Amino acid sequence: MLRAVKIALIASVALWGYVGALGNILDWEGTIGGVSAAATMSTWEGGGDSWRATDSSFLITLAAILIVAFKLTSAILCSMGAMAMVRAYGKSDAFDDSKRLALTGCGVAILLLFGGWILFAETWFEMWRSEPLRDLSLGSAFRYLGSIAVIAIFVALKDDERAA
Repeated sequence: MLRAVKIALIASVALWGYVGALGNILDWEGTIGGVSAAATMSTWEGGGDSWRATDSSFLITLAAILIVAFKLTSAILCSMGAMAMVRAYGKSDAFDDSKRLALTGCGVAILLLFGGWILFAETWFEMWRSEPLRDLSLGSAFRYLGSIAVIAIFVALKDDERAA
């Protein structure tokens, strides 16, 4: 049963990536707008005057593309990992080995959320100063990051469950 829960959790991370990427693609203007709000630092007084702020459409579009690419990469790796885990479900030694792609997918998601939101948006572009974006964007990113990290740690634990 524990193996089935681990597979379901990895599948949920994959679904998060697919749904998130689809949402970003379908609302491309909103995606660009969100990245632009962070990069231009325009949502808090004096932010747009900072030397760190940028309104480069190339950099903003590149960041938006990378967000979608990281979510899709995470989703694909987690999907492949979940399938490998299903194939190894009844094989005690193979099940732990089957987790590699799934854990790599979780790592890619964590890299996106930590690198993209915590490092760049919050630290470099000082999004923590933005009243409208602080809780909305950074809070969501941290919830996703924390949830995916906990899932990865749980899934990575050695599985001693006997084959069913």
